[in-house]
Amino acid sequence: MDGSVKTHSRLLGYALWIFGFTGAHRFYYGKPVTGTIWFFTLGLLGIGWLIDLFLIPSMSRQADLRFQTGRFDYSVAWLLLTFLGVFGVHRMYIGKWPTGILYLFTLGLFGLGWLYDYWTLNDQITMANRAAGG
Repeated sequence: MDGSVKTHSRLLGYALWIFGFTGAHRFYYGKPVTGTIWFFTLGLLGIGWLIDLFLIPSMSRQADLRFQTGRFDYSVAWLLLTFLGVFGVHRMYIGKWPTGILYLFTLGLFGLGWLYDYWTLNDQITMANRAAGG
C-alpha cells in the first residue's frame, strides 16, 4: 500500500480524542495496549491525552499504512462499535451475522465481547476486506 489510501479518518480520530482519556482514539488507530493504559489512567492523568492532540496525524498515517482498504470502512465500523457495539451492529456490518446476533441477545456477551472488539476490530476489518477481495 502506498500510503495515499486512507483507512482511518483524522476527523474521527480527533472526535474520539475528545473522549481520549478513555483511550478511544488509540483503539481506533490500532494501539490497544496504550488505549487500555489510557483507559485505566485517564489518559496518563491527562498529560498523554494532551500530547495525543499533536500525535493524531502520525497515528492516522501509521494506521493507513498498516490496515487493508476494501469493502468495509473502518470509520463506519468504529462508529457502530462505539455507539451500538453491545448490540453487535458492527459485527453484522462486517458480515459476522451469527456473532452479531449473539451480541444482540447478550448485550455484547455481557460487555466482554464488546471490549474484546475494541482490541481487535481493526484486524477483523482487514481480514474481512481481504476476504471480500479488497
